[in-house]
Amino acid sequence: MNEKIKLLKNNIASKLVGKEEQTEYMIIALLAGGHVLIEDMPGVGKTLLSRTLADSLSCTSARIQFTPDTLPSDVTGASVFDAKDSVFKFIKGPVINQIVLADELNRTSPKTQSALLEAMEERQVTVDSVTYPIPEPFMVIGTQNPISMAGTYPLPEAQLDRFMMRIKLGPLNEEETVRMEQRFLEGRLSEPVKSVLTAEEVIEMKKEVRSVNITGELMHYIARLILATFNKEEIVTGCSPRASLSLLSASLSKAYIEGRDYVIPEDIMDMARLTLPHRLELTAQAKMGRADEDKLLSDIIRSVPVPK
Repeated sequence: MNEKIKLLKNNIASKLVGKEEQTEYMIIALLAGGHVLIEDMPGVGKTLLSRTLADSLSCTSARIQFTPDTLPSDVTGASVFDAKDSVFKFIKGPVINQIVLADELNRTSPKTQSALLEAMEERQVTVDSVTYPIPEPFMVIGTQNPISMAGTYPLPEAQLDRFMMRIKLGPLNEEETVRMEQRFLEGRLSEPVKSVLTAEEVIEMKKEVRSVNITGELMHYIARLILATFNKEEIVTGCSPRASLSLLSASLSKAYIEGRDYVIPEDIMDMARLTLPHRLELTAQAKMGRADEDKLLSDIIRSVPVPK
């Protein structure tokens, strides 16, 4: 593994207990140029993981705490009239930063959620017909509570499709809980996180990820996995072309993280479990039967022959 990546992982682990696997997923998405949606119950460390990653990088960062009364202009920014100079001046919103934490994204209205769409896809924001670019590297880390909880709005398909992967943190086991409690008593949880990588280093690693080799046969394998999502009766709509690019990019990044300059089928299968399930739109009957997107995706992976 790249020494810089080890340094970043260890820096995050100094603050967050027992989430090494999820931390690696976040780094994979960062180097693949994607966004991450973290879905889980309150209090499991969603915001802490996101903020620790942002603080570990010498990048501009911002946190947007979404509430039912958050407005689109609170995200993108707005033109404000300057009485002194008699002109309108643009006050940039928090989304015009390199690492953006969209906290409790599904607590705000769909209108406000849509304010992120242009930024996440095109790396720019348009206000009053003027376009403002977002500096690289750019990553949105969204957190959401389970949709069954009070005060939540389901994320629309267009929003979900812009997240490269969805991850869950889960609870700590007994040993991990004790380690967290010990760090709390020692005051280590309140210590500031130091920056260990610059924006330029992240951009350089992103370029190196793109140089990872993948065979034509494996690219066809990705295409077959995507097409197979259209052949399950429990699924209304399969995965989009954007999903295939997310799976490809994440697979390249995973190979790079593991110190290889080539992709293997296991990279694709592992990343498919993170990049595809949240993009599957289930039928009403499947939802009533409590069908699970992750299980359906596992069935799809088993149904598609793996290249040798």
